[in-house]
Amino acid sequence: MSVDAYLMFDGNCREAVEFYAQAFKTENPQFMTFGEAPPNPEYPLPEEAKDRIMHTRLTIEGSNVMFSDTFPGNEVVYGNGITLAFVSDDMEKLKTAFDKLSEGGTVEMELQETFFSKNYGKVTDKFGIGWQISHEG
Repeated sequence: MSVDAYLMFDGNCREAVEFYAQAFKTENPQFMTFGEAPPNPEYPLPEEAKDRIMHTRLTIEGSNVMFSDTFPGNEVVYGNGITLAFVSDDMEKLKTAFDKLSEGGTVEMELQETFFSKNYGKVTDKFGIGWQISHEG
């Protein structure tokens, strides 16, 4: 058993997941859209929902992170109460991920040595998701 993160987006899930796949050099994501789900005549699917992502996931260094778009009309509220932590003992992976996540985002703390990590930084990416990048060991 595990606890996996599940991130919600407001119509730009595909763009975000493709971006994360590049940042963390993962497999190419498989996407399931709302339009690919079996139809339910009692609840016809609105046209604007058909291309939104119903579900996808990436495996990042052994951890599953799942993603979805909201259904049209449901609001996504981003907050600062949760961040995702990318922890690795590979300094190059940390730098590559941090640099990619910083593109169009806001760096809160540059990658640097701290009393608790050989390399640590914080960034909020262009999709509003907060990341902590940290060296393990």
